[in-house]
Amino acid sequence: MFEKRILKFAFVAPLLLVLFSPANAESLVVDLGNTVPAAEQVKEGLFPEEACEELRKNGFKCMGFKPAVRFSIPNAHFQLGSAELPVDLKKQLDVFAQVLGNRPANTPQILVTGHADASGNVELNQALSAQRAKAVKSYLITKGVSSSLLRIEGKGAEKLVDANNPFAPANRRVEISRQ
Repeated sequence: MFEKRILKFAFVAPLLLVLFSPANAESLVVDLGNTVPAAEQVKEGLFPEEACEELRKNGFKCMGFKPAVRFSIPNAHFQLGSAELPVDLKKQLDVFAQVLGNRPANTPQILVTGHADASGNVELNQALSAQRAKAVKSYLITKGVSSSLLRIEGKGAEKLVDANNPFAPANRRVEISRQ
């Protein structure tokens, strides 16, 4: 009996390590590129537990749900040295505003993270990435999202998407995720 439990653990432990490893956490990023996501995709990505609640309400058993994802929006990149929202980014953000606009007060906070490429110095990139996140937050608020739902942070050039080309436009992006 004891040997069976050890044997079972030997098979399950590596799977658990893969599922909960930091490398796997990075795989939970949805890169929107230049696509405008569907509202349902955004809702399921940010609030996956609501699908389980819906199943339970309809008399089904929920066997678990995927973790919330982080949406990366690099293709609608910012211009060099600018925090002005590109038109394509606004189209993507309109969908996020649609999903977040009528969220209840107990909704987990949404984190808007701004990023910069490596073209400026560390302090400039940090400030610029925070300005980009703030611009996204301001835009979402004008579209009806509660300011208390949104938190911002700037990462500067510390997490480059394209590390092989630190000056690539794709590094000038925002990410939207759950707290």
